Amino acid sequence: MQIFIQTQGFDLSPGLREHVERRIHFALDRASESVRKVSVRLSDVNGPRGGEDKRCRIQLGLPGAADVLIDATELDLYVAIDRAADRAGRTLARQLARQREYRHERPHGADTHAATLGDAAA
Repeated sequence: MQIFIQTQGFDLSPGLREHVERRIHFALDRASESVRKVSVRLSDVNGPRGGEDKRCRIQLGLPGAADVLIDATELDLYVAIDRAADRAGRTLARQLARQREYRHERPHGADTHAATLGDAAA
């Protein structure tokens, strides 16, 4: 799983990079083989004006499916990262469960049709 981290309005410190990578790996650990790319964008929306303006946007690239986009805005950037990573993990698990469910469903009447063909040959 590749993790790309971008910042807007501030520099990416080694500690912040480590926090993002640790939280992403923890949140996506169970399904990491299903994710080809993770893009994390960290930004200070309001700049020096203050307020609830630290944003973490996570985009998960999944093979054969639409990308998953998670957005969290908080007063504290670390809280925004934690919330976005948690939501990304839950959303990914839900989407993968839906994909497994869809693949395992059979079209209605498939077994009946095969039985009818077998009866006709006998």
